Amino acid sequence: MNNFIIEALEANMARRLAALPQKLRLFTQEATSLPDSLILTGPRGVGKSTFLLHHGQKRNMLYFSADNPLVMPYSLSEVVKAIIIKGYEGVIIDEVHYANNWSIHLKSLYDDYPGYTFWISDSSSLILRSGNADLSRRFVHLSMPIMSFREYLFLKSGIIYDRYEAFDQKAKIPVHPDAAILTAFSEYKKFGTRPFYNENYFNERMLAILNKSIQADIPFFIPRIVDNNFRLMHAIVGTLSMASIPRLQVQSLCADWNIGADKLYSLLNVMEEVGILHIIRKENDRKAKTVGDKLFFADPTYYEVLGGKVGNAREAFVATFCKLGGWNITSTRDEKKGDFIITKNNRRITLEVGGKKKGLKGADFAIRDDIDYPSKSFIPLWLLAMIW
Repeated sequence: MNNFIIEALEANMARRLAALPQKLRLFTQEATSLPDSLILTGPRGVGKSTFLLHHGQKRNMLYFSADNPLVMPYSLSEVVKAIIIKGYEGVIIDEVHYANNWSIHLKSLYDDYPGYTFWISDSSSLILRSGNADLSRRFVHLSMPIMSFREYLFLKSGIIYDRYEAFDQKAKIPVHPDAAILTAFSEYKKFGTRPFYNENYFNERMLAILNKSIQADIPFFIPRIVDNNFRLMHAIVGTLSMASIPRLQVQSLCADWNIGADKLYSLLNVMEEVGILHIIRKENDRKAKTVGDKLFFADPTYYEVLGGKVGNAREAFVATFCKLGGWNITSTRDEKKGDFIITKNNRRITLEVGGKKKGLKGADFAIRDDIDYPSKSFIPLWLLAMIW
């Protein structure tokens, strides 16, 4: 590997640093201390590269993406060793799964170069289980989620609002819901979950992310994937965007697409792991393989992008907000008692989800869209969106 390639990587990193946004999402700013060995995962387009480049400025590190044609002819070890010989104290490696035998090379580099910094990123935490070498004892794993509403507000206004302690009836609301806040939340539901929200063609970029996640990421985790499997995954996306009830029928899907149940379960599992789907099981469902009781987009803005049902979008937002707030979420076995059950720290709460007139049924709380202030058992959806 010659100096010309390293110089090209240096120029590429300089261009990327020059293009970093002036305002960074709170997830990036609040990470004040990073370990020397880090694996950063998260859906495409949430800002992983920006996160690593921003923090890498404080260290003598060189960034490159493993899918860069300049480095693909070489092993990961060759590339990194050439960079270290050049005088760098660490590397940032994006899209690491594109490198052949990446985990074996990374383990070797970690062992051979103690004291150096190795930060890598990828679109799914599945890479921690799919590699041929165990990196869990060597690398700290950090997961980067989609943006919260409080992050969206910060990028728009520069104001950092406190997190909202949802389901604590004594919790103080972080901001009063005036017209500007409620308008901002309406925007957030349509295009506010990714940091490129203020750039042109949000819908088109989201569809490109969806397509690349299916076409480029999923084949890495599922062996012997065929064209029919790709078409099936796109059909599942289309079904979820249009369905009144967010469920899939295993037998009919397998028959229609000539696919075995095990392969279908594998596809759904990886679609969840790369940030496309969110599978909700029934409470106490311990089956190893399942399509779940309810199936949602992990990023609920896809309902807006694809013209989906508003009721499904609301439930998807609640499921996502609760999950990212650290709650385990399942569906109720009796829908008369609510939509979801969330649990954390030995606390169990039943939730009902709907519009501004939604009642409790048998739930502990109702999450209502299109309302401003919370009351005893009713929480506005915009407020739940500030849980993280």
